[in-house]
Amino acid sequence: MKEVIKTYGLSKQYKNFDALKDININVKQGDIYGLVGDNGAGKTTLLRILTGQSLSSEGSFELFSTSNDKDLKEVKKHIGVIIESPSFYPNLTIEKNLEYYRIQRGIPGKDKVGKALREVNIYEARKKKFSQLSLGMKQRLGLALCIMGDPELLILDEPINGLDPSGIIEIRNLLLRLNKEKNITILISSHILLELANIATCYGFLNKGRLVKEISARELNENCKSYLEIKVTNANKLAALLEERLRYSDYKVLPQDVIQLFDEDRNPEKVSKLIIKNGIGLSSLEEKTIDLENYYMSLMGGTYNV
Repeated sequence: MKEVIKTYGLSKQYKNFDALKDININVKQGDIYGLVGDNGAGKTTLLRILTGQSLSSEGSFELFSTSNDKDLKEVKKHIGVIIESPSFYPNLTIEKNLEYYRIQRGIPGKDKVGKALREVNIYEARKKKFSQLSLGMKQRLGLALCIMGDPELLILDEPINGLDPSGIIEIRNLLLRLNKEKNITILISSHILLELANIATCYGFLNKGRLVKEISARELNENCKSYLEIKVTNANKLAALLEERLRYSDYKVLPQDVIQLFDEDRNPEKVSKLIIKNGIGLSSLEEKTIDLENYYMSLMGGTYNV
């Protein structure tokens, strides 16, 4: 599958501050790529560089396998972008705002405005002034502007920020539909990991301007699984018994005589009997789960909070 975005050692310095340092990300056609990080992690800086709103200090990038300035200018006609809030005229209607941008951007076909508004489900409100819109409708209008030119790629910076739960669900379903029905590749940034987990097919985790991890949704789900945590007086002895007697092999021995047992067929009762029978002291034995938030915290330099 061809790569839509590829960066090579992308860096951005402001005086003595590294906003980005040696970023290498790979976004493939058809991906919904979740760029994850706390506020100030460098997400917006990266998106600004990719969309030509800022220049990198070092490194380079390709969009649709293109890196020279002349070709990038042409390629960007096939990209829809929302970085911060789009600028619309408050006293113009939804319809007239989009018509203004259609003409300004040289997008042929008057029917493109109505088509885009129907795609984001605000066509019936097309006569409303921008100043009368809710935050959710403003976000939808921004997406209508993005897709009016039939893009192959959307680059969206925090598109669900500030939305209420119903608004988040609406935007989520819209992005999924655009991805599945139109095969639009999406690069979306957010600090709300659990919401990205509902749509992303892969992730890039940013921390203090550095890419900590790039991982597929499948790999992430494999890392975020349940396990049996066992605290004993002799973890090494128990590990040997788990392999020899119960044929368990998917486990980790941690400091302070703790074992995390991941085997899907694990049986807490059998493990407990094995421990007692072999004279090992048992402090605790409980089922736990490494969820997405805990995994994220571990990447950021914290620990699992389970």
